[in-house]
Amino acid sequence: MEQNYKLGSIVIMKKQHPCGENKFEIIRVGADIKIKCINCGRSIMLPRIEFNKKIKKVEVF
Repeated sequence: MEQNYKLGSIVIMKKQHPCGENKFEIIRVGADIKIKCINCGRSIMLPRIEFNKKIKKVEVF
């Protein structure tokens, strides 16, 4: 997928978070990308390559 996201973007992932939400906010961008669940507020850090595989679409750019 083309990298058209930035800090503060809302993204939809292919798999849901255990709380049932699949929308996340990007809170850190670098070699690793940190995302925060919109529903429960938990954060997850993923390597950029893995994040690009798991992203479904960018909702708010």
